[in-house]
Amino acid sequence: MSHVYDDPRPFGGRVRRQTVAAAACVVLGLGLIGGAVTGSWLVGDSADAGQRGAFATAAGLWHNVPVDQLFPRTVTGRGAGPGGADRTWTRIAVAPDSGCADAFDPLLGKALAPAGCERLLRATYTDATQSHVTTVGLLFTEADAAGMRSLETRFKNEDLYRRTDLMPRPYAPRGTVAAGFGTAQRASWTVSVLTDAPVVVYAVSGWADGRAVDDPQPATDATRSGATTAPAQAGLGHEAKGLADRVERGLRKSVVAASEQPS
Repeated sequence: MSHVYDDPRPFGGRVRRQTVAAAACVVLGLGLIGGAVTGSWLVGDSADAGQRGAFATAAGLWHNVPVDQLFPRTVTGRGAGPGGADRTWTRIAVAPDSGCADAFDPLLGKALAPAGCERLLRATYTDATQSHVTTVGLLFTEADAAGMRSLETRFKNEDLYRRTDLMPRPYAPRGTVAAGFGTAQRASWTVSVLTDAPVVVYAVSGWADGRAVDDPQPATDATRSGATTAPAQAGLGHEAKGLADRVERGLRKSVVAASEQPS
């Protein structure tokens, strides 16, 4: 800035010039800031609109996507078993889509009630050895994004994911290896409340021989290293978590694919 002080014009002229220059800088700066803020709002609006669109798309998947896409006939779980072993599950049967009346134990039904029930889809799988059976479910709720966030927060803060009186019920199709898979046979389970879709994903596993379980354990505990309960030792926590995770991934892929389709 030394050239300013070398200006031969009177000091007042220099002040006026500096004032004008400063004002121009302020105007330019405000313009740039305003443009940046406006741009961020536009980007935010676009992102929010995309999220709202994906949420709405997910809400309609239960009647817009083939059942084989939501519940594939065969599901591969690479590294999903104990010690990182691979798993393969074969679908035994798909339950007729339904509402939620009598679909859950009373306390779990009460916990999920604030989100409403648009549709419930369920399928039961068995592992490659037909030693284990697992029911996986997709509960399509009536809630908006705020409602799903509220439900997820409650499940997390109150530790509802781990309560044995909030286990999902299995679907036990007659004439299959899962015919004896009742409420007393539940060994491990997982429940996931999604916040980017109006969906609750869950899975519950047990033995295919119909044995009752005295100490069911949530999959988060049954999959931990060193867990010694019978469900953990048998890998039933991995069965529930691995299958639920892959059905959830498939759901998300279906949302993306449906969102990218031309209108």
